Amino acid sequence: MSGLDAIPFSFSCFPRDYSDARAKFRAAAQAAGGKLATYANPNRGPHGEDLATDTAWFGPAGAARVLVTISATHGTEGFCGSGAQVDWLNADGPARLPAGVAALFVHAINPHGFAWIRRVTEEGVDLNRNHVDFSQKLPANPGYDELRDAFLPRALEDPVFEAAEAKIAAWRKAHGDKEFQIARSGGQYVHPEGIFFGGTGPTWSRRTIERIVADNELIARELIGVVDYHTGLGPYGYGEPICGHHPDTVMVNRAKRWYGESVTEPALGTSSSVPKVGLNEYGWERMVGDKVTFIALEYGTFSPERGRRAMREDHWLHAYGPRVDGRIDWNAPDTQRIKKTLRRQYYPDTDEWREMVLWRSRQILSQALAGLAGERL
Repeated sequence: MSGLDAIPFSFSCFPRDYSDARAKFRAAAQAAGGKLATYANPNRGPHGEDLATDTAWFGPAGAARVLVTISATHGTEGFCGSGAQVDWLNADGPARLPAGVAALFVHAINPHGFAWIRRVTEEGVDLNRNHVDFSQKLPANPGYDELRDAFLPRALEDPVFEAAEAKIAAWRKAHGDKEFQIARSGGQYVHPEGIFFGGTGPTWSRRTIERIVADNELIARELIGVVDYHTGLGPYGYGEPICGHHPDTVMVNRAKRWYGESVTEPALGTSSSVPKVGLNEYGWERMVGDKVTFIALEYGTFSPERGRRAMREDHWLHAYGPRVDGRIDWNAPDTQRIKKTLRRQYYPDTDEWREMVLWRSRQILSQALAGLAGERL
């Protein structure tokens, strides 16, 4: 792993909260000689803190090939992604960049979700379903439409809750688990309060990544590798490189050359993820074309069923929970319980899990850099 494997792991790279993550990232980036930029979010965190996406550029400004890493696409998953980014910076990663290759680290692309312990943006949108062409007819999801009230019941207790669970169980039995997962998580564009909502237009986070691409002139580069950090699917602690590019394209074939046999493809049924619409990689394809090789580095946590329940509680909280001055009561016992459960679902903060995250992250980033440096065009 280009010498990074010889540097001991320090779990201090993982943050306590969003503000701590931002401070750690900026300090590590500055110490490593990065060129920092800030994209201020117009909202505030639960304690009134400023929110922003920060970027750091390492290596030659005119590099033809660029490694991009992204954390917090799904807000609370930023605990993992931020920690992995800071680890690479603290482990002297920028000093080991191959000749002609630069690195652009995008920290907390969804700062609102990170700060508020949500997977969605301030608009209530799943950023990883937001990259569709909103001038065209939006994708339909009839399975979600059937189950919308069961996915987000008005109450999380009897008898409403039991009726919702019974409806889900019956639908799952009739249609099968794969169709259920597609209905639930494939993406939907009709129910804004619901889970996996793709939005009615580009979110602040999507517009920000588009600005970052433009500001760093990525469309003019020769080759781009993107590693987008995620958690919640697959075996506990394992980092799965998921390639959502369409099968047998130059992009997915390049990913297989770089990352080897561990690359999985939802479209072929080889991934822990089912096929989805509006993914980030589709946005990158539209922005820069087939010069991009995009993977979601997905770390397993706990069971999908446990995740389903944790997400439902959080969406219930923001749809129907207690309010203070028009927003959820952050200090209410139910709020703190639900946020603690969701945080742990997507960030099992044990040293065992953290070590697995960092080892795999270093390996994947080393593979990406070797691929960028060695790819013949």
